[in-house]
Amino acid sequence: MQFKVVIPARYASVRLPGKPLLQLAGKPMIQHVYERAIESGASEVVIATDDRRIADACGDFSADVCMTADHHRSGSDRIAEVVSIRNWSDDEIVVNLQGDEPCMPAELLIQVAKDMDSHEAAAVTTLSASITERGELFDPHLVKVVTDELGYALYFSRAPIPWHRDEFINSDSPLPRDIGFARHIGLYAYRSGYLARFVTLDRSPIERAESLEQLRVLWHGDKIHVSQALIEPGHGIDTRDDLTRVAELFS
Repeated sequence: MQFKVVIPARYASVRLPGKPLLQLAGKPMIQHVYERAIESGASEVVIATDDRRIADACGDFSADVCMTADHHRSGSDRIAEVVSIRNWSDDEIVVNLQGDEPCMPAELLIQVAKDMDSHEAAAVTTLSASITERGELFDPHLVKVVTDELGYALYFSRAPIPWHRDEFINSDSPLPRDIGFARHIGLYAYRSGYLARFVTLDRSPIERAESLEQLRVLWHGDKIHVSQALIEPGHGIDTRDDLTRVAELFS
């Protein structure tokens, strides 16, 4: 099985401007992300950006860079442009590795690509991890996911799902042990042909409400297969505190 990895990277960030170029252990963050992708054995690893500063920095470590338009709303739109520019065939498996995930293990890139290869009914594959603490379940910054018995997503939400009607009346009660609460890990795989279709679909009301792009897939009747991550995904970087924490890990 072969797959490609595309790393969408933009300079603009409300909380951390210039995030891909922030230094971690003497390297820009985007270089660490690129190295994780290379470690996966992908047949191609492409950094997709609309910013010449990022492209120039990537040139310093000889990365394959694809310049894209500056109007894209999401990483998926940017990756779809890469697919078009590179003229990849419709059946190519493409992994979307976000540019702020310098700690994402290569094993998980391989896992999500293999899941795409082995689940013909899935338009998208992604990963989850168990939630064991009440604080995580009720944290709106952590996206939760509920699946059916075959592992296909029923819904993603920033709210605590599934809502346990009896147990959650008491705000101090521990999480029920008979329900496998799960948080979503933002690593995706899809085939090039589906991605080209996905970016033409209308944004759904639930996608707008939750600000979760994956809900567009479910709204339009397509399937997302969710596997439990084989290992911990590591820390992503959204805030200055995240950057400090990851810098300490690298040091």
